[in-house]
Amino acid sequence: KLVTLFPARIRRRFKRGLKRKPMALVKKLRKAKRETTGGEKPETVRTHLRDMVIVPEMIGSVVGVYNGKVFNTVEVKPEMIGTYLGEYAITYRPVNHGRPGVGSANAARFIPLK
Repeated sequence: KLVTLFPARIRRRFKRGLKRKPMALVKKLRKAKRETTGGEKPETVRTHLRDMVIVPEMIGSVVGVYNGKVFNTVEVKPEMIGTYLGEYAITYRPVNHGRPGVGSANAARFIPLK
């Protein structure tokens, strides 16, 4: 079975059973897939379940994963199996380091001579 290939934390989670919310998400993904015609992508299913483990049934689905501000669209691919949805929706904005600000201790070093 596939679960034996997963890391210990995910194996334990499946052993304890899927709860109501993850099952509801899987049902919504099934419904979205069923309603598509031809080779187009299914409709995006939005969710807050960042801790949901990606299972083979979800492949090809489009999920909107909440990052605390917006829903990041994630298309589920086969190599994502066994990872969490939250891994694909970053919750912080990477820091762009620039010049020191006004209140910085380093700001005093860059005072231009008059």
